[in-house]
Amino acid sequence: MTQSQEGPHKEDVAIVGGGVLGICSALALQEAGRKVVIIDRAEDGLKTSEGNAGAFAFTEVMPLAAPGIMLKAPKWLLDPLGPLAVPPSYALKIAPWMLRFWRASWPDRYRASIQHQAELMRLTQTALEDLIKTVGGEELMCREGQLQLFEGRRSFEADLPARKAKTEHGIRFEVLESHGAIADIQPGLSDQFTHAVFTPDWMNTIDPAAWLRHLTGIFLSRGGGFIEEEVQKLAPGEDGIALQCKGKRVLARQVVVCAGAWSHQLAKTIGDTIPLETERGYNTTLPQGAFDIRTHLTFSDHGFVASRNKGGVRIGGAVELGGLKLPPNYKRSKALLEKAKSFLPGLEAEGGTEWMGYRPSLPDSLPVISRASADPRVIYAFGHGHLGLTQSAGTGRLVAELAQDRAPSIDLKPLSGTRF
Repeated sequence: MTQSQEGPHKEDVAIVGGGVLGICSALALQEAGRKVVIIDRAEDGLKTSEGNAGAFAFTEVMPLAAPGIMLKAPKWLLDPLGPLAVPPSYALKIAPWMLRFWRASWPDRYRASIQHQAELMRLTQTALEDLIKTVGGEELMCREGQLQLFEGRRSFEADLPARKAKTEHGIRFEVLESHGAIADIQPGLSDQFTHAVFTPDWMNTIDPAAWLRHLTGIFLSRGGGFIEEEVQKLAPGEDGIALQCKGKRVLARQVVVCAGAWSHQLAKTIGDTIPLETERGYNTTLPQGAFDIRTHLTFSDHGFVASRNKGGVRIGGAVELGGLKLPPNYKRSKALLEKAKSFLPGLEAEGGTEWMGYRPSLPDSLPVISRASADPRVIYAFGHGHLGLTQSAGTGRLVAELAQDRAPSIDLKPLSGTRF
């Protein structure tokens, strides 16, 4: 499907980025009658949206920047394997972003972020169900809920504000206050987990890579195009938006930037400075039979999860704010796996595959979904952090509404690229 003709391409809509956000935006635009081409560095290359835990985490409305979180900042520098870490060599570079992150943790901004996140989650949950039906994707879904696990009452009570926020936004959950009640849902857990919150409406895809391939196949079958190139610059002109790639120049009527952790670099080429950072996430995928996992497991005090993946188990998560250039620190994935072995005593931890992905993150945990300030023909859809898969269908719907000049389904002012 790669286009290789020489010379400039004149396209209707060009989407930069073929991950799950780009594909969902492309499908929504096709539904609106638009002709779409995706430009990505590799048609079949591994993308961040393929290596995640597979969760559609619609209940996760709490921002990373919570009140009081900056009191923990010294630990981020001292514990390179902790749930949230900043490599010392990157601390100075990330300082401006951290200042905005601190401001986002103030109670007024924090409450507003929860409200906006919840609105986006409600939209995208509906949009995902519509998408699953449209593309025949139910066989790739797993609807077995989620267990959020706590070690002792103190840890459980510390989560009370989050549970109150979920109640306020109509999120269903069940409180479990004994290891026996937890074991009824997920046998085989260490008895150190005494409390849990079970979310029955949580869902996963059983294989994020297969879900992305399925969506991509639908897009191509509907006449979608693909250009295997790396976009280096956007240049608005009277005849359209020029996308300067390494090997060619592409011209499009409209452009959607869904390039994940690299998106802010393209935005900067047309004058928009957006404080995007990178949550580097690590995981290990264990083969089939590693553990009888019956629901998505979230180890709240340790910042990682265990989920089903292709019949095996994927152990991953945590946040390393380390940018795009530092080499991977796979000691992090090994540390998560060691913890998982103690939390799941029967886990067969051999034969796993390690992975690291770049999750584009903004200080207030909200994405940018808006027109570019420099040119309304450019639409931004990036910065979802670890919620890119979760919010992909809803983001695609909003992108199509912007592209068609229709009133958006939710207020997009809080998601503007100029809000910082």
